[in-house]
Amino acid sequence: MSRKSVKESWQLRKKRVRTKITGTPERLRLSVYRGNRHIYSQIIDDTKGITLVSASSMSPELRDKIKGYTIETAREVGALLAKKALEKGIEKVVFDRSGYRYHGKVKALSDAVRLGGLQF
Repeated sequence: MSRKSVKESWQLRKKRVRTKITGTPERLRLSVYRGNRHIYSQIIDDTKGITLVSASSMSPELRDKIKGYTIETAREVGALLAKKALEKGIEKVVFDRSGYRYHGKVKALSDAVRLGGLQF
């Protein structure tokens, strides 16, 4: 597959997932983005179009703890996101994997969020 077709197929998967998932004020959307060097996650209220809570491997709280871009990094980001969400009173979310396979870093992040106390 060429680079262009890989990107296009990812965008199609992302769009297909996004049409099935929408966050409501009762159940907000937890979105994940996997970059080449970092992983990002945020909890979004789709009705207002605002991000309520976010965490990434670049967060100041995690800069000293993590080293590299590993599955353990994704677990730390998930735990931090769950902690921040519970402080804001968010308990239920809908998981948006953004077209990525539910495997590896994406799965580790979601498992850490669940262990942190959020319900999917």
